[in-house]
Amino acid sequence: MLFRKDIEPSCAYCKRGTPVSETEVMCMKRGVVSADGSCRSFRYDPLKRVPPRPVKLNTDQLREEDFSL
Repeated sequence: MLFRKDIEPSCAYCKRGTPVSETEVMCMKRGVVSADGSCRSFRYDPLKRVPPRPVKLNTDQLREEDFSL
């Protein structure tokens, strides 16, 4: 998921941006911008992107029969 080709551009994970706060990024091209913004100069940096947390397994609905062969 981190290395998909169809990533939605965001200044939060652009190579040209450095995080200033949770909502702002310092861009080499445009200065201080919103973290969820983007521009034509966007270059994806997979090391800056934080993937969504995995869904927690709901064990309340599981029964003993689900684990037998």
